[in-house]
Amino acid sequence: MHFQEWLRSLRSSVGLKAPESDDLRSLLPSLPLSNFSLSSFSLSPSSLLGLGALASLTAYYLVTRPRPMRPPCDLQAQSVAVNGEPSCRRSALLEDDSLLEFYYQDTRTAYDMFQRGLRIAGDDGPCLGYRKPGQPYQWISYTEVAEQAQVLGSGLLAKGCQPNPNQFVGIFAQNRPEWIISELACYTYSMAVVPLYETLGLEAMVHILNLAEISLVICDREEKAASLLENKEKGVTPKLSCLVVFNDFSDAFLERAKNCGVEVLTLFHRMLLRELYLSLVLCSFYSHFSQGSFVIRQEDVSISYLPLAHMFERMIQVSMFCHGARVGFYQGDISLLMDDIKTLKPTFFPVVPRLLNRIYDKILGSVTSPLRRALLHYAVRRKQAELSSGVVRNNSLWDKLVFNRIQANLGGNLRFALTASAPISPTVLSFLRATLGCLIFEGYGQTECTAGCTFSMPGDWSAGHVGAPLPCAMVKVVDIPDMNYYAKNGEGEICIQGPSVFRGYLKDPERTAEALDSDGWLHSGDVGQWLPNGTLRIIDRKKHIFKLSQGEYIAPEKIENVYMRCVPVLQVFVHGDSLQSYLIGIVVPDPEVFVDWAKERGFVGSYEELCQNPDLKIAVLEDMKSVGKEAGLKSFEQVKDIYLHSETFSIANGLLTPTLKSRRADIRRVFQEQISNMYRKTAI
Repeated sequence: MHFQEWLRSLRSSVGLKAPESDDLRSLLPSLPLSNFSLSSFSLSPSSLLGLGALASLTAYYLVTRPRPMRPPCDLQAQSVAVNGEPSCRRSALLEDDSLLEFYYQDTRTAYDMFQRGLRIAGDDGPCLGYRKPGQPYQWISYTEVAEQAQVLGSGLLAKGCQPNPNQFVGIFAQNRPEWIISELACYTYSMAVVPLYETLGLEAMVHILNLAEISLVICDREEKAASLLENKEKGVTPKLSCLVVFNDFSDAFLERAKNCGVEVLTLFHRMLLRELYLSLVLCSFYSHFSQGSFVIRQEDVSISYLPLAHMFERMIQVSMFCHGARVGFYQGDISLLMDDIKTLKPTFFPVVPRLLNRIYDKILGSVTSPLRRALLHYAVRRKQAELSSGVVRNNSLWDKLVFNRIQANLGGNLRFALTASAPISPTVLSFLRATLGCLIFEGYGQTECTAGCTFSMPGDWSAGHVGAPLPCAMVKVVDIPDMNYYAKNGEGEICIQGPSVFRGYLKDPERTAEALDSDGWLHSGDVGQWLPNGTLRIIDRKKHIFKLSQGEYIAPEKIENVYMRCVPVLQVFVHGDSLQSYLIGIVVPDPEVFVDWAKERGFVGSYEELCQNPDLKIAVLEDMKSVGKEAGLKSFEQVKDIYLHSETFSIANGLLTPTLKSRRADIRRVFQEQISNMYRKTAI
C-alpha cells in the first residue's frame, strides 16, 4: 500500500477534508510520499505501533481542533453603499436596498413575539425567574405569565382603560416579573406602556403624566405610589385616578389615597375579582429588533438588571421571549448582582461599558505578583491570537489554567454578551473577549430607532467599531462644518432611516422636527466614521459639546472615555467653560484598586484620606495625562486640574441616569464650588 493511499483511506475513515489531510502531510515533510510504500520499508512491530499511534493522534487533533466561526458575509465588506453613495450604507446581509421589516412574517408585534415563545416553550416552559436572598431561582412558566397578563389586562379594562394604542398606562417599578406581566397585559389589549423611574425628577414625572393623560399607574411598592399621590394632592396631576401596587401597602396610605380621590388596588388580588374580557387584540407596539446577528436558543437564560424603563433592556427581553428563552431578574440590589449571576448562570449577558470596565479593573487588580501578571497577559495574547483567526471558545488550556475562576464568577455558562449605550475601550473589549471565552457583540443605537441600528458581525472580533448597519436600517453620515467633519471623508453626524425609526415625540412637533428631517432621517447627535471594511466607528459627539474661550470645540464624553482607561480612575466628569481656556475634572478613584495603587507610589492611608492628599492628586493627574497623550488627545483636550471625590456617582445620589450615564447638569450643580475653586487656583 502506497503512503498516499493510506492517507486517503485515513481521510475517508475519519471524515477529513482535503485541506486537513494536507495538514497531516505537512507533519511528515521528509517522507518521499510519491514512491513510498509500507511494504518497501522494513519496520519492527513496535515501530509500526508507534506510527499507528502517531497517525491516530494526528487524526484526533485534526478532527477535534477548534474551528473558526464562519462569518455570514465578507468581513472586509460588511456594508454596501446605497445608490453608489459611500456615506450612506446598508447591511451586506440584504440582497438589495429593501430593508427588513419583520424577522418572522407571522411575528409583527411584541404580543406576537411572546405568543411565539409560548408555542416554542410549551405549557410548562419557564419564562420569568426571581429569587430571595440565599435561595435558588424560582420560575413562572410562559403559560402562567400569559394567563396572568390576560387577567390583569381585563382588570385594566374594568377600570376604564380603553383597548387602543392611545390608552397610556404608567409602570413605575424596578425590574421584576410583575413588570413584564403588566407590560404584556397592556399589549394583550393594545394599550401603550409609559415607563416611569425615580431619577426622572418631580418636574419630568408630572410632565409625562399630564402629557400622556395617564389615569392609571402600576407601582412596585408603597413609597413610589406615595410620591405619585403627593403630586395628586398638590393638584398637579389631575388625571391620575388609580394606583395598582405590587407589594402590600398600609391602611394609612389607603386612607390618604381615598381622601384625594385615588383608588388603590393590589396587583393580583382585587384585579382577579374583576370581570374577564376574553377578546384579545394585538398591540400596536412594533419591534423591529433583528435576531439575524446571533441565534437565541430556547435553553438560553438572560439576567435582567438594566432598567426596563429603557429600550435596550426591553428589546433584549422581547427577543428572548420570541425564542422561548428565560429571563431571570436580579434581587433589586446592584451590590448583589454578582451573586445573582453566579446563581442564575446566564448564557446571555446584556451589559454596559461601565460594568465591563469594572470587571476589567477587578481582574487586573486581583493579579498582584509579577509572575501571575505575566502569565495572565501571555494567556490573553494566546487567546487573542485565536480570536483573530475566528476561534471563540472557553475550553482551551488557558481557560482551564488561568481564566476558569473569572468565567465562574459570571456563572460559567456565558455563551454571548452584548454591550451598548456608550463606547467601550478596544483594549477592554479585546481583553474580555479573551478572558470570558464567549462572543461579545457591540451595538449602537438609541430609543428613537428601537434600540439598535448597527451590530458587530459574528466572526469579526476586531475592536474599535460598533459593527455594520442592521438589516432594518440605512445609516449615513452628514456634514458638520463647525466641527470639521465632512461626509465626503466618510465622517459626520450619524443619521438613521428605516422601519425601526420612530414617528415622533408624543404631542411635541417642535422636538420631532429637530430629530427627524423632511426625508425621515433620524439625526442622532453622534459623530461617526465609516471604516474601510464597512463598519461604523463612533468618534465624537455633536451634542454636549462646548467651546473654550479660544474657540476650540470640546466633546467631553470622548475625553472621559479615554480617562476611564486609567487604572486608579473609576468615574470622571470633564468640565469646560466658554469663558475659560482649559478643562478641569471631577474624578472618583476606584475603591478596589486606589489604595494599593497609591501604596505602590509611597502614599499610605484610608481611601477617604488618600482622596484628600494633594500630592496623590498630582500623581493621578499625571497618570491621566499620560493615558490621554497615548490616546491622541490634543493639549487643549487634557484637563489641567482635578478634584478627587470619594463617593461614586450613582442613580441613588442623582448623578447617574438609569442607564448609568452621567447626569451632566446635576454633576455640575453638585460640584460647582469645587469647579470654581479649581479655576480660581489654576488661574493664579
